[in-house]
Amino acid sequence: MLETIDLSVSLTRDAYIQDLVRYQLQLRELAFQLYQQKRTLVVVYEGWDAGGKGGNIKRVTEKLDPRGYEVFSIAAPRGEDGTHHYLWRFWRRLRPPDEKQVLIFDRSWYGRAMVERIEGFCSENEWKRAYREINGFERELVDHGMILAKFWIHIGRDEQLRRFEARQDTPYKAWKLTEEDWRNRAKWDPYLEAVEDMLLRTSTLTAPWTIVEGNDKWYARIKTLRTLVELLSRNLDYAPSEPPVKSAKSPKKKAERKRAKVKG
Repeated sequence: MLETIDLSVSLTRDAYIQDLVRYQLQLRELAFQLYQQKRTLVVVYEGWDAGGKGGNIKRVTEKLDPRGYEVFSIAAPRGEDGTHHYLWRFWRRLRPPDEKQVLIFDRSWYGRAMVERIEGFCSENEWKRAYREINGFERELVDHGMILAKFWIHIGRDEQLRRFEARQDTPYKAWKLTEEDWRNRAKWDPYLEAVEDMLLRTSTLTAPWTIVEGNDKWYARIKTLRTLVELLSRNLDYAPSEPPVKSAKSPKKKAERKRAKVKG
């Protein structure tokens, strides 16, 4: 299924900047509507290592009121989290809308259907049962009035290798790359099978997955922002205003115009 995704889609710089400003401003307006209507948006990010989730989340939150959102970076459960059912640590992170209106999970409860399945951290019966448990969990969130968005950031195998090597050769990015990333990459095919099972079994009418073509990071960021704006507009019954966005100008052209003014 994922092999049919067109990863060649891309955006020009000017189109990216114009759409970025437009959707970020609309998302900020809709986030205020969440506050007024006392609703909560839950955003789930999953995807391949080096898929660009962090940069994507940064653009989603860039213009939001920092008092109204929270980002949870999910790793292996430790301490008390490890002594409960795997969904417990996500239940306890949910916030009422008067505290936080946007809750973003960088990795999520889907670890049971991917990492824990492939690495043997749970039994076959447990990860197969997780599909039913997760669908029920998400149904309860939506029935409670929450708005749920789920993104799978998809990149190609060659693109992942290119990004790994770029991180390895860039001092300020090298910390992002670990031996575990290389080990996971060697298991690409088993992970691909697990991901496709997960997408097929947990993309429901209540909580559908959005597959984001991620080889071009600009395209991925805009698709995510646009999806959130459309989802919130429908659920809140509110149409955000169209911001007066000017066409983007490249730094080179700006410099040329500045020199021309000086000469004039």
